[in-house]
Amino acid sequence: MLAVHSLAKINLDLRILNKRPDGFHELRTVFQTISLADSLQIQYEPAKRTKLTIDSDIPDNLVIRAAQAALSAMRTTARVTFQLAKRIPMGGGLGGGSSNAAAVLLALPVIARRPLPLEKLIAIGAELGSDVPFFLTGGTQIALGRGTESYPIADIAEEHVLIAASGIHVATGPAYQALNRGLTLPETSSSISGFQGFVRALSDGRSARQASALSGNDFETVVFRQYPKLKNITRKLRAAGAGGVRMTGSGSAVFGIFGSKAESERARKVLEGDRVFEDCRLLPAKLIGRRGYQSLWRRQLQEHLDPNDKSWPPRSRYAR
Repeated sequence: MLAVHSLAKINLDLRILNKRPDGFHELRTVFQTISLADSLQIQYEPAKRTKLTIDSDIPDNLVIRAAQAALSAMRTTARVTFQLAKRIPMGGGLGGGSSNAAAVLLALPVIARRPLPLEKLIAIGAELGSDVPFFLTGGTQIALGRGTESYPIADIAEEHVLIAASGIHVATGPAYQALNRGLTLPETSSSISGFQGFVRALSDGRSARQASALSGNDFETVVFRQYPKLKNITRKLRAAGAGGVRMTGSGSAVFGIFGSKAESERARKVLEGDRVFEDCRLLPAKLIGRRGYQSLWRRQLQEHLDPNDKSWPPRSRYAR
């Protein structure tokens, strides 16, 4: 039996470029893990035949798909039971499902005592979802292509954020279509220039709040047009003192960055009384760097690990 937390993410910046021949879109984004998390309990038992169960009615659950893929890659069979407690809002662009899948890919090889190299886990993750590979290492990362190709950058300050989850479901496919990106990218792309400027500011200052004046999310234009409430939420968060107010992913969650936990809490109390936020969940969290993310995972798996082995991904002390 093992209990782990799987962390959410936000997109500090997101630019959508041209449509690719494979039907996906070329993008540039900065992923960032945050402390908001789901809880996942895993009960593992070797068996002659694989049987996977989960106490969730989420269709096509990524937890089950990840477990099946991991067991297949490890060439083993087992009975595995999952209990998933969701705290990350679904359909908000916070990556909860992808994070759950990555949690399985990190934990299952440890408790099965059959390590898989990071490159293999990344390949499995990319088949499951575009941002699953990011959650295998966490922290602050630049992602390219359709999001599966990611590169860690230096940890930034673990600033506090307040997330407004409206419950509005933004369909990702129509959001991409509304952007009307073609197969070719103009020679001079303001999206690429803006993204490069944000990344430079983020790397130099190591602060998402300080770099936020240069941040952007190309989905905001089309999504805010369809859902004016999200634009109002953004405006109210800024008025409450938040910096770097952005929608994450293709929506609908919106986040703001604060200078301290106290400032975030004051804003939450003020916004809870505002009619615009009547149907919203206001969720406090903080940015979690790669070092903090991987330390969390080592603590979660510590009873199975050799404390002197600092390799990544973590390996069972009993690994064969």
